[in-house]
Amino acid sequence: MPNPNCTGQGELDLGVIDFGRLGRREVEGRFDGGSMTSDAGVMLLSAADRRIGLTAAAARCIADPRNPLLITHAVRDMLRQRVYGLALGWEDLNDHKSLRQDVAMQTAVGVDREVASAPTLCRLERWADRATAVRLSELLVEQFIASFKTAPKELVLDFDATDNPLHGQQEQRFFHGYYDCYCYLPLYVFCGQQLLCAYLRPSRIDGAKHAAAILKLLVRRLRQVWPKVRIIFRGDSGFCRQLLINWCERSDVHYIIGLARNPRLEEMVEYAQLMLCEQFECSRTKQRLVDEFSYAAQSWPHERRVITRLEWGEQGHNPRFVVTNLQGAAAALYDQLYCQRGEAENRIKEAQVGLFATRTSCHVFASNQLRVLLAALAYVLIERLRSLGLKGTELACAQIDTLRVKLLKLAAVVTRNTRRIRLYFASNWPSAATFVQAMRALAAS
Repeated sequence: MPNPNCTGQGELDLGVIDFGRLGRREVEGRFDGGSMTSDAGVMLLSAADRRIGLTAAAARCIADPRNPLLITHAVRDMLRQRVYGLALGWEDLNDHKSLRQDVAMQTAVGVDREVASAPTLCRLERWADRATAVRLSELLVEQFIASFKTAPKELVLDFDATDNPLHGQQEQRFFHGYYDCYCYLPLYVFCGQQLLCAYLRPSRIDGAKHAAAILKLLVRRLRQVWPKVRIIFRGDSGFCRQLLINWCERSDVHYIIGLARNPRLEEMVEYAQLMLCEQFECSRTKQRLVDEFSYAAQSWPHERRVITRLEWGEQGHNPRFVVTNLQGAAAALYDQLYCQRGEAENRIKEAQVGLFATRTSCHVFASNQLRVLLAALAYVLIERLRSLGLKGTELACAQIDTLRVKLLKLAAVVTRNTRRIRLYFASNWPSAATFVQAMRALAAS
């Protein structure tokens, strides 16, 4: 017997969905509701984008090789479509096959026709080259600078490297022993919740490679704008390199960097650990000590201040070491400054998982770098939405997954005629007041 839910061509018939009965009534679903959208929150993204000029500036960073007389979809419009799609949770280019007909997406992009198809967006990625990546990276820094109304007194720059797993035959694909997979090794730089750099690298390198050069470029640009700003470099032990530390000391840049433990360092804290062990044996409660001493590795030109955090508990000891040129109490520097480095890892997770920076499936390395930067642009857009539109609301610190559920994945009926475009939202939507407040805040000059 033929399946009544299939057409003669073997395709699923989307005409009617049977949901059963409610009392005497039949419950049905149909895909003929007209122009509707599940992403009406894209209008909020569009308002934030126009407020900071993000995609308009990014479009100027990409050289368009097409004949201007034959262009249907401008680079700016394609970037808006791609960045908004990532923020809305549509990570694949194939998703835009249907999204291009979404009237809300068309309105947010700024056109009154279908937006770009997946093949057109794919060609955009293939235009990417090293110069494109450099210009977009500079844009991230300029957006960071523009976010301040007054000069900051202090900036803490968090450098961190992470893995970007690969499952194909991408260019510059190598196996990484620590992560136990084929991957790229991107380098991220954050200042608080703001992203300054998303630099894709092959994994067959030292994790700190190019960090000193990027820090130098960032410091030079930031001091051009704010000559008196105090800059602190913060990173884990993977960034404890002579080249970087020496440059910081010559350039009046403060640093607090993890120091990998070695037999000589452990020997210097041996007696302190024995004391903690005895105290633990007597009290059976975990013991902790933060102290400091001067230390110089054989390759160091002079001794430097090293802060150590020692613990002894049920699982034994776990010494940690940090090298720094900062003044202040050792405990405060370790607990209140160095340990806050973990917040950057949360921001990386938001960029990579929440905004799909790991979707580096292009064969060409430069195209994958562009994808990482598109995710970075989406991150900047979300961060500015939080700080400008959602300040003072319950969603001011919400991560992207929460924002999607609460504000962006919003169903609406859309009507469009010659005079106006109108979106009809649900009357009982719980986040309606927050949405309105955010739109008003973003519209304010």
